[in-house]
Amino acid sequence: MKKKIAIGNDHIGVKLKHKICQILHENGHAVTNYGTDSEASVDYPDIAHLVANSVTGSNSDLGILICGSGQGVAISANRHKNVRAAISWNSDIAELARKHNNSNVLCLPARFLSKKIK
Repeated sequence: MKKKIAIGNDHIGVKLKHKICQILHENGHAVTNYGTDSEASVDYPDIAHLVANSVTGSNSDLGILICGSGQGVAISANRHKNVRAAISWNSDIAELARKHNNSNVLCLPARFLSKKIK
């Protein structure tokens, strides 16, 4: 099933976001980019709030957030009612968060993911 996905990242997650967007587009998903495309420092909470608002406002079905540890964006996104942001570093954790916790925002720790992805 094709989804509308909001994606956001800070300066640490630029390369990873581009790779993820490429994969999502290849699989027919619609992607809205709320993140930065620059490696200049940005405030991750601002971006996390944009993605969370997109998900809760029904503009997007799901969200993806990327920062260095995943923790900062998860904390920021989870401040929004009806957002269930989960930090995941592999497909098993992500699948469990979606199935058992009904997570609707995936938070990725760019500094701790394989270089193969980047």
